[in-house]
Amino acid sequence: MSTSEMPQTSDDSVFDDIRPCRDDEVGSELQKVIQDRTVINGILKFQSRSSVLASLVYKLPAFMQNFIVGRFLSRQVREIHTVADFQLRVANFMRSMSKTTSDGVTYRGFDRLDPKLGYLFISNHRDISLDPAFIDMALYAHEMPTVRIAIGDNLLRMPAATSLMRLNKSFIVKRSVTSPREKLKELTKLSEYIGLSIKENKSIWIAEREGRAKDGDDRAEEAVLKMIGLAGRLQKKSFAEYMSGLRIVPVSITYEFDPNDLAKAEELSEREKNNGEYHKEMMEDIDTITRGIRGYKGRVSVIAGEPLAGGFSNAEELAGIIDRFVWNNYQMYPSTLISAGHGESCTEEERKKFNDRIGSYPVALRERIRAMYARPWFNLHPEELPAEEQEKKESGEND
Repeated sequence: MSTSEMPQTSDDSVFDDIRPCRDDEVGSELQKVIQDRTVINGILKFQSRSSVLASLVYKLPAFMQNFIVGRFLSRQVREIHTVADFQLRVANFMRSMSKTTSDGVTYRGFDRLDPKLGYLFISNHRDISLDPAFIDMALYAHEMPTVRIAIGDNLLRMPAATSLMRLNKSFIVKRSVTSPREKLKELTKLSEYIGLSIKENKSIWIAEREGRAKDGDDRAEEAVLKMIGLAGRLQKKSFAEYMSGLRIVPVSITYEFDPNDLAKAEELSEREKNNGEYHKEMMEDIDTITRGIRGYKGRVSVIAGEPLAGGFSNAEELAGIIDRFVWNNYQMYPSTLISAGHGESCTEEERKKFNDRIGSYPVALRERIRAMYARPWFNLHPEELPAEEQEKKESGEND
């Protein structure tokens, strides 16, 4: 592709199949959500646990549920006309959710960023929806525009999910493409979209790896960084030159308690028993997102670094810089210290709180969950890593 053939803005029609929703599309996307039976079922299931009225509606015939919930949703969205309107509702929900499911969220480092510039935020990945949501909340707190969010097409099995994600400024990473030639084409397009967004001062969030760190081992994947750099090749720029121009901001996110810790352990256990294979249920990703939102998180920390201006020449070196930032700024809450065998400074109440949580899980999975919580400590202190885990690391085994 010659330079003249390359898209000139992130609004170019070549990106229509991956870009977020535009303001003129908000109304039609909301209608898709309101009319989706899966959304209606999800709302009733979600609310019936805490609302007597919702539990009664849940027992009504489907056509009556459609009418009642449809009317309710229509009232909720009638004042939403732009993406910003939609995200304001999301922000209000996040504030409410944080108060009821966490012991407080701490944001650091975002005050050093220029609100007029776009940044490429690359964070460790622990939760499907909350990681970018908490970064958005940090940006809101510092009166900065929210991010465009990279999400895999594996999360878009339902039309309503696609609409909701696009309304929340998500763009699509086509993981399902298998043809090597087609995959390179899609990844190059994705790289161009990211680069043009930053050039237009539209910030981007992307996870440092494909898939969450289910074993607690936060490591940036070189493949992700190489993908981001593909557009630089088209511009005849070196990896270091192109990536340095994207204003990459590493972000370290810590959840004192992971609402999906048991589910992650169950998946890793199944993969271990089945030679790496795991069967994902149709609604599993949605259940994971819901559990992450509703579940108790303890304390949450979101720390942003300064934009990376260099210090690397290739993807391996850049990954190392991101890793060191994430590890050094990961908060060593009691859940990590106790699991790593360094809980001396923790109070009796903190130890009981963590041990009661672990004790509520199946015996066969308890050590795996402890190892998940302990891993950030061992990333900083690899000499203390248990021999079994050290062997896995040296053999290149990665869950």
